Amino acid sequence: MPPARRAVSEKRREELVLAAYRQIAERGFEGLRTRDVAGEVGVNIATLHYYFPTKESLIRAVLDHAMGRFLTTLEPHGSPSSQLRNHLRAVRNLMLEEPELGSVMAELALRSVRDESIRTILDDVYDGWHTTMRGLLRRTVKEGGLRREVDGDGVAALIIATLTAMTLPVMQDANRGDQALRQLERWLGSDSSPKRESSN
Repeated sequence: MPPARRAVSEKRREELVLAAYRQIAERGFEGLRTRDVAGEVGVNIATLHYYFPTKESLIRAVLDHAMGRFLTTLEPHGSPSSQLRNHLRAVRNLMLEEPELGSVMAELALRSVRDESIRTILDDVYDGWHTTMRGLLRRTVKEGGLRREVDGDGVAALIIATLTAMTLPVMQDANRGDQALRQLERWLGSDSSPKRESSN
């Protein structure tokens, strides 16, 4: 495929993903209609199916886009400790600046309880996120920013659980999500475990 045609194709694909992303954010998962997605972009349903043969493949692309927004908050420079702190701060700002991101993640997470295909997609996405976070934590422990006895897998799961919970409306009310993320940041930055902190 010539470069110019490839660029047009990639742009069209991105437009379809963003249209689906906005629909889920505005209408919820039940409101996602592939014909409406195609119509918003100005193509017919056959063109959408060329890029995304199934609704599940479109949803996977939406999730990839959403996770890509989270991963933009991981800076490739600085010490592992500063990367971790900056990641948490950047996620907090991202959730405030792009509330639709939380809406999409919450909708798909809740839908996955009843939909095995979406659950499979989410599992794949979260496995990748966990691997990325686990690697960052391992480097932070190696540099001395966290105690060696801290379970990296457990801490990675805790961070992801906190960030995921922030997408729920109940956590957005009264700044609960922000409070939880700030506490997690303090704990990681203070080099103390939740168990020790709760005993103070």
